[in-house]
Amino acid sequence: MDNPIDALLAEKGVLLADGATGTNLFAMGLQSGEAPELWNESAPEKVEALHQGFVDAGADIILTNSFGGTRHRLKLHGAQDRVYELNRKAAELARKVASSAGRRVIVAGSVGPTGELLQPLGALTYEEAVDAFAEQIEGLRAGGAEVAWIETMSAPGEIKAAAEAAIRVGLPYTYTGSFDTAGRTMMGLAPKDIHGVVDELDTKAVAVGANCGVGASDILAALLDMSEAKPDATIVVKGNCGIPEFRGSEIHYSGTPELMADYVRLAVDGGAKIIGGCCGTSFEHLKAMRAALDSHTKASRPTIDDIVSRVGPMRNKTAGESGAATAPAGRRERRRARA
Repeated sequence: MDNPIDALLAEKGVLLADGATGTNLFAMGLQSGEAPELWNESAPEKVEALHQGFVDAGADIILTNSFGGTRHRLKLHGAQDRVYELNRKAAELARKVASSAGRRVIVAGSVGPTGELLQPLGALTYEEAVDAFAEQIEGLRAGGAEVAWIETMSAPGEIKAAAEAAIRVGLPYTYTGSFDTAGRTMMGLAPKDIHGVVDELDTKAVAVGANCGVGASDILAALLDMSEAKPDATIVVKGNCGIPEFRGSEIHYSGTPELMADYVRLAVDGGAKIIGGCCGTSFEHLKAMRAALDSHTKASRPTIDDIVSRVGPMRNKTAGESGAATAPAGRRERRRARA
């Protein structure tokens, strides 16, 4: 498999991934409960504007509008029979923008969780999960995605199933967990253990890491655990833009462009090679992150105290403080839109 990430890393050293999909599409008129993936056909100009805004802000990697693109998520909107076409269209829209950027921009096919629990905790078999992810990734590849970007995962088995699907389809892949529950994923995976999730597979990930979660401080703490466990790994961090706050019925994120710029500097110093924003991250935030990345010279590795003093308090315990507790078996994984 061609590996576009390593090639661009060799040229640039550290890559900037894009920001939020959901937050920016909501600002363009997406309604709560509406599937963003359906906009690939009904409002393609808005999806293109999303990608163009991030390319203009300096992104090296843009993610397709396909986070909920498996049959299991699309069935909630009566679109389970349109998996291939919706994912193909998502990739085509991103590819169109990337191809006209005037510089190298990687199109990564966003693959989120199914929203189902795998056996024995739920009804979904491992083989069914692989098939569902492969169906999605086939569409993404046909539309021009260069890498499968498996993200916001909680269960190691689901990560592995999506990775196996990417291998089957013939795309290189990355994967990230969301360490949002006392420093671990909802299903108990600790950041330091993210590297070994796909050890049984023949083809390894081109990058692993964390996205979403809570705030910038927490994802940077996870980064320190991941980079300490495997210093030579290509690690992704794609953190939320501050902390979500309800203002009436709407969610706002507390992060400023200045905070996200400092988050980038700390992420570089902590060993990340791919840095982006998740929920709440706008074009303005990403532009500040690009400027910070371009002007920063890697400094000493930060401590938790350094992180807290610069970008704010931790909202959760670290994984080391939380012990080995896992989520209750009956607790369903919630769907997190990459807002």
